[in-house]
Amino acid sequence: MPAAPSAPPTTSRTHDATSASSTPSVGTGITAALLAVLGLLSAIAPLATDLYLPAFPQMATDLGVGATTVQLSLTAFLLGVTAGQLVFGPLSDRFGRVPPLIAGAVLMVVAGIATVLAPTAGVLIGARLLQGLGGAAGMVIGRAIISDRATGKAAASAFSLMMIVGGVAPVVAPVLGGVLVDRIGWRGLLAVVAALSVAMLVAVVAVVRESYPAERRVADRAERVASGSALSALRSRAFLGYAAAFSFAFGVMMAYISASPFLYQGMMGLDEAAYGLAFGVNALGLMVVSGVSAKLAATHDVRRLLTAGIVAVVGASVLFAAMVALAVPAGWLALPLFIAVSSMGLVFGNATALALGAVPLAAGVASAVLGALQFGLAALVSPLVSLGGGTSAVPLALVMLACAAVAAGALALTGRPARTATAARAG
Repeated sequence: MPAAPSAPPTTSRTHDATSASSTPSVGTGITAALLAVLGLLSAIAPLATDLYLPAFPQMATDLGVGATTVQLSLTAFLLGVTAGQLVFGPLSDRFGRVPPLIAGAVLMVVAGIATVLAPTAGVLIGARLLQGLGGAAGMVIGRAIISDRATGKAAASAFSLMMIVGGVAPVVAPVLGGVLVDRIGWRGLLAVVAALSVAMLVAVVAVVRESYPAERRVADRAERVASGSALSALRSRAFLGYAAAFSFAFGVMMAYISASPFLYQGMMGLDEAAYGLAFGVNALGLMVVSGVSAKLAATHDVRRLLTAGIVAVVGASVLFAAMVALAVPAGWLALPLFIAVSSMGLVFGNATALALGAVPLAAGVASAVLGALQFGLAALVSPLVSLGGGTSAVPLALVMLACAAVAAGALALTGRPARTATAARAG
């Protein structure tokens, strides 16, 4: 979307993301079709991460390896997603959004086919690494595209709507995998991921158009060289604070997802159907709150919405820990978990908009850092909640408390909205 010749190219993208209004024209390029495609891009990696988890025992038997080796296929994918965002984000700032996005989608399709046909665990692990690299492109560039086309409240609304798909995917995927694994097997589940990758490629080619054309890239690069403002913004309290708030709040949800099988089935005694229902209720809560957040962002301060979400996550984590410490009946633990997961609807979209709004000259790099923090932390959190051996919720309570506390502290680190880097630059 070329900048107007008579105005500086970055004018529409440098105002405070928490301001009372956003430039009307910047949001007009975000259509319902584009949002749907960007939602798919944000969901593909979480789906590829969690969909095949119920098939791990079957995979170990078929491939003749131990559980640890099968687990490496998940670790490789997470490493690929983390590294891929750091690769594709800067590439999209240099070459535009569409070429790297198509390259990533093609890589994910090819790697997805390789996972389905993998004859050995080693081939599977290598293919999953490449699949993660390719999947990262959609996540990191999708966020950058919204940042290109909208700022402030318009961006917060778009991110919240996109998160309805991307945020629910890691919650729904394990349940869907559990339903399908006995019918189609682990290769069938990976074939579903490959098919979704093909759909992603087709959707990108059909719907996504360049949002960061050459003239803007040249102008922004010149401004970065002249002022160093983008690099300093990446080190600013605003960007780091909002990015950490997003990532550690996501850590709370990943802790819940990782611990849910033993918590709901082992401790609460739910069967597979009831377990799926509990997951579905929490996913529905996240979807509803994300939709409400998108509506509220049009008339309410974005930072206050984020603050409300973080406060709710902290409160739910404290309540969960207190219940665990008091040894209340396990069934009651579902209540604070529902509150925590639903509250993410106020966190993910608003935190993303505020973080990327602090770095208007390098949205791709900023999106890469945001995503790498998110998935890097997820890779660390998942093993921690299993330290109780499946018989205690104490590790989950401690991880949730720690992540929620860091998220709240990170938000406080950003200071008052008027003190953010973008506000200072716009003023």
